[in-house]
Amino acid sequence: MAGKAIKDAVRLARDRGHLQLDPAHVFAVLVKERSTLPAQVLSRLNGDSQEVAKGCDRLLSSFSSQSPAPEDIAPNNAMRGTLAEAERLRAASGDSYLSLPDLFLALLKQKSLREVVSSAGYSISAVEKSIQEVRGSRKVDSQTGDENFEALSKYGRDLVADAENGKLDPVIGRDDEIRRVVQVLARRTKNNPILVGDPGVGKTAIAEGLAQRVVVGDVPEALQGCRIVALDVGALISGAKYRGEFEERLKAVLQEVKDAEGRVVLFIDEAHLLIGAGKTDGAMDAANLLKPMLARGELRCIGATTMDEYRRYIEKDAALERRFQQVHVEEPSVQTAITILRGLKDRYAAHHGVSIQDASLVAAATLSSRYITSRFLPDKAVDLLDEACSKIRVQLSSQPEAIDSLERRRQYLEVEVKALSKEKDHGSKTRLAEAQKELSAVSEQLAPLRARYQQERELIDDLRKAKQKLQDLKRKLEVMEARHDVDAAADLRYDAIPGVQQRIRDLEAKKKEQEDDSESPLLVETVTPAHIAEVVSRWTGIPVSKLSQGEKAKLLNLEAELNQRVIGQEEAAAAVARAVLRSAAGLARRNQPTGSFLFAGPTGVGKTELAKALAANLFDSEARMIRFDMSEYMEQHAVSRLIGAPPGYVGHEAGGQLTEALRRHPYSVVLFDEMEKAHPQVLNVLLQLLDDGRITDSHGRTVDCTNCVVIMTSNLGSEHLMAEARHGLGLEKARSMVLQTIRRSLRPELLNRLDDVVVFSPLSGDVLRQVVRLQLADVVHRLDELEVTMHITDAAVDHVLTAAHDPEMGARPLKRYMERHLVSRLSTLILEDKLPGGSSVTIDWKTIGGRGDWDFDVAMVAIFNTGERAVDLVLMAPRNKSTMLYSIAEMPHEFRPAAQFLLRQRDRKMRVRVLQHFQPVLDADAEEMRVSKATNSTKLGSAIMSKFVDVAGNNLKRTVKLEFQGATTATIAMEAIEKAQHKAHRQFTWTVRKVYKPAEEGGTGRDGPDKVSGLPDLEDAPYEIASLQLLFDLKAASAPSCMSRPGCNGASHSFHDTACVVYLV
Repeated sequence: MAGKAIKDAVRLARDRGHLQLDPAHVFAVLVKERSTLPAQVLSRLNGDSQEVAKGCDRLLSSFSSQSPAPEDIAPNNAMRGTLAEAERLRAASGDSYLSLPDLFLALLKQKSLREVVSSAGYSISAVEKSIQEVRGSRKVDSQTGDENFEALSKYGRDLVADAENGKLDPVIGRDDEIRRVVQVLARRTKNNPILVGDPGVGKTAIAEGLAQRVVVGDVPEALQGCRIVALDVGALISGAKYRGEFEERLKAVLQEVKDAEGRVVLFIDEAHLLIGAGKTDGAMDAANLLKPMLARGELRCIGATTMDEYRRYIEKDAALERRFQQVHVEEPSVQTAITILRGLKDRYAAHHGVSIQDASLVAAATLSSRYITSRFLPDKAVDLLDEACSKIRVQLSSQPEAIDSLERRRQYLEVEVKALSKEKDHGSKTRLAEAQKELSAVSEQLAPLRARYQQERELIDDLRKAKQKLQDLKRKLEVMEARHDVDAAADLRYDAIPGVQQRIRDLEAKKKEQEDDSESPLLVETVTPAHIAEVVSRWTGIPVSKLSQGEKAKLLNLEAELNQRVIGQEEAAAAVARAVLRSAAGLARRNQPTGSFLFAGPTGVGKTELAKALAANLFDSEARMIRFDMSEYMEQHAVSRLIGAPPGYVGHEAGGQLTEALRRHPYSVVLFDEMEKAHPQVLNVLLQLLDDGRITDSHGRTVDCTNCVVIMTSNLGSEHLMAEARHGLGLEKARSMVLQTIRRSLRPELLNRLDDVVVFSPLSGDVLRQVVRLQLADVVHRLDELEVTMHITDAAVDHVLTAAHDPEMGARPLKRYMERHLVSRLSTLILEDKLPGGSSVTIDWKTIGGRGDWDFDVAMVAIFNTGERAVDLVLMAPRNKSTMLYSIAEMPHEFRPAAQFLLRQRDRKMRVRVLQHFQPVLDADAEEMRVSKATNSTKLGSAIMSKFVDVAGNNLKRTVKLEFQGATTATIAMEAIEKAQHKAHRQFTWTVRKVYKPAEEGGTGRDGPDKVSGLPDLEDAPYEIASLQLLFDLKAASAPSCMSRPGCNGASHSFHDTACVVYLV
């Protein structure tokens, strides 16, 4: 170590550009590195170690330097003298190598360094004496020998000192275990207890509890004044580069323990690490080094390990095992765990700056005990509480959601106002005024919320600081009382602590007053049972938290949802839904799965589909279903695939497919498909799962199965149901025969553990019709992703049923038939660009001349986008049918989904395709809307025209010419225009020209006079008028020029930021 210090000093001199090596360089390295012996000695004495480091810096700054620094830095005369003095001290000590104590004592001979130490408040004689005491009479016989001075301090942690300083959490309970440990420690020989118990039950806490009792003197005389040092085996091993270095370190630790003459008790956590620790070729491990001292009673040691590791490592070494006395540490009860949490409550509340309800402590213990079965109390309950507190603390350090959402809205509006202020058109100015008004309203909402947030935040911070100060004072009080410092303890108990407690009461009263004045606080700083449940849900995936009203409604409607997905099997859906409801209400059996069912029936009637539907409704995804096809488990050895291969076999470490899946997703649907095909030995494994709600894997780990739904399917006895369908034997009789077949084939102990055996009935014609519609819904969903709408006629459904129905095969042939004949044909149309996005297809079965064939009627849909606005007017052009204009509300059912889909895209500024099937008849010089009488005036409706005029009146700048054929249609249009005029608070100017029928058609053949403003008088000859022309003079954005030309198909145009032109031919 002395050599390393000198090398570091040379490096320091070079970094500073100094020409020579001075004792100040070496001294600075030794006092600034906290792990060195001189630095540790200075930190324990009365003085300021930081001032020593500053004094070294001042001294080094006074040396001359150059840049770049010289390559070779030689020691100056002072350094040579120091090294000579250190060598003299080494020889006097009888050491083989120069040690740090000798080097440091030699450095203290330098006047400049003595002045640095003295100016920091240290006594030179006290420092030298302390160094000599640490050195003692030990010899340094290796290069790293001086590293082992004060080995206990370097490789261990004094639990008694931590207890005196209040660094340990209080230990609640465990009185019997601590008493047992004390009894073993008080023995004459083999006085070494080893704490054996499951991980997380509190083995380390027992050692900490003993240290706290030593502090307060609540131990026998043999242990009073003892130090309990927790040995860090990892620190002993790490960095041991040379052969024998580890043994040297451990022997130094053991020597210090021996020299203490029973006043030091070693605590070795994870004691099994001693086996093999530090063992290399020809070297002994730590256990063999400990055995002699353990046997003679020269070393008192407390070990701690788990039962598995004790059995795996320590029991195999009988010589080591007999030197320890086992003390079993059992998992505490839930009630004891609650008491432990109550003892820790103040510590965690003060650390996180939150309040903790007592109900939260109860929830942490009970919920962890019920749902986190792979871990042990009280550790898992403490972790739950800690994470819930952390969650609240993180929320307190960020803005409340109410302020954050308003802040984001304000920023959005500011950007919009800045952008609109540069525009000059009327629409932008109108929107600018609206945005400015909304921005003002948002700012007015934000101001009081920010003020409230600031007040609540300051109050919570003050309260947290006061509680933390109270905890610090209480820990200080414990230390003063342990040291029997009566005056200091009295000042704390009767002055400082009551003052802080009164401060906390005042702040809490102010906080309560603040909460009463406001409707609801912005900041929540109380940990409630709901927060604990939320953490449990996040850990396990089990919905432990209280259900929201929406989730309750979803569960109550579960049976109906299952019946919609699986048609004609109401009994099975009801049985599964009831089991899930019991679990959600908290009334499910504690030691059994949520539900266990056997679904029996013919193939293709919905057994597997019901399991998928349950997974989709509970978890929003069919992927959350754990499925096992039991046809893959027909051999006896296949059982190892479920629970894992036995030890020694290939794949043992991988675990079982069933057990690992349930460990990762305990809240799931487990499906065993085609149960009758599995080997009987495989079925035996499931008995434990169904009866006790648990299963043990090949590693001996118990997997909790109480939160899953177990579903088995089988085709046993399905021939009886099919015979009933063919010959009408009676459904009840057929079901009875199915159950008898199942009882003969499956073992009674398996059937007796099931909640219910549900027999699925064969599907009738009406049910199959619904199944076809349900399968078609999946095709519709796939087409929706391609922006295509599909409708299928009843005739087509009837043909599917006739062509594909097979009573013995259920619904699966229908699905195969539709995939082969319908989905394949649709795929061809899509690839041939005959079914583009935005279109609709009607599938029909037509019989012509005694021969039938599928008919795919493609309809094109066009919706005209106006930029930020869209008109709820849709133009439909089914093949071989007249083009129709619809509003969404009046549109035929088969066209409505496509139109609604396109309307939803308007915010995306999607490119609107006006396909070549639409040939607009438009005037070449003016925008024109020609409404055919064939549209039926009642279907056109006032609502459609009102919508059109409302949009057109705000977007069209140029003159618009609308021609209405038919007096009734014209009257409806004029009334709509009149209403739109009042709604828009503006005056439209129009010119009306009546065009009468020609004389050869029975009309007068004359044109009517123009009329400005007002409604035209149509009562004189309402049925004679051929058309009505209105010329509007509107002031707004320009119309699309492309739409003014006949024959424009619009396929290459994007109608973003353009006017709306609606036309009909």
